Amino acid sequence: MDYDLTCVLGPTACGKTRYAVAMAKETGAEILSADSRQVYRGMDIGTGKDLEDYDGVPYHLIDIVPAGEKYDIYRYQRDFHKAYADIISRGKPAILCGGSGLYIEAATRGYHLPDVPQNPELRASLEKESDEALIAKLASLKTLHNSTDYDTRKRLIRALEIAIYEQEHPVDHTAFPPIKTRYIGLDVSREVRNARIDARLDARLASGMVEEVKGLLDSGIAPEDLIYYGLEYKFVTLYLTGQLSYDEMHDKLATAIHQFAKRQMTWFRGMERRGIVIEWVKV
Repeated sequence: MDYDLTCVLGPTACGKTRYAVAMAKETGAEILSADSRQVYRGMDIGTGKDLEDYDGVPYHLIDIVPAGEKYDIYRYQRDFHKAYADIISRGKPAILCGGSGLYIEAATRGYHLPDVPQNPELRASLEKESDEALIAKLASLKTLHNSTDYDTRKRLIRALEIAIYEQEHPVDHTAFPPIKTRYIGLDVSREVRNARIDARLDARLASGMVEEVKGLLDSGIAPEDLIYYGLEYKFVTLYLTGQLSYDEMHDKLATAIHQFAKRQMTWFRGMERRGIVIEWVKV
């Protein structure tokens, strides 16, 4: 093989975990997650961990920080390379599996990322401003080469947090090497993908997703912290705090997940434009 890592990627609800597990069973590999929310303990149904699908295959980078904490790409890159080095040191193949294109590229492409601490007060202040005002503020601090810094509100606020910090402080950057990676993308039609998303959402609601979010709120996690995580945790929290009806929550969440899957595919196409070869497999 002329690669050191296999990456299974694709939009939400395309079956990445099952595909990666089947491959891992054939090769004796261990799986590294590239999901930005499955790192949180207690956020199980909403993030679709489906740990039973691993069927004994060792997995990493899932359930590594408590819910309510703000985990970022800098920490993920460091944690990924630590786990990857451990797997390789034991002579095992490694499979990276997930839908977060930014996490995948940070893990495999040797990105130099700034080590910038979180600033809760600044974030609270930025949350009060519109997306347009935040983008304008970011553009005043750095050149915007593409939209990846602001394709979600969470990423936009983090980009501003970094840019503002770098104006006043020297910043250390990570220095991890790129990894020779084979990228396998799971290709599913938009119609099938959306149907799977809708069916999965109904299944998650039926299996206790609302109760999961209520339990997180009851444990003392602030509503705004759950809203920060987006998608299921955002809309269910808005329902539980009386800001949406159940039907509004369901419909707005379904639409948001459809849009999220579309953004994922946009990112993967961008990876190809940046010279990454993805072997697309029809599923």
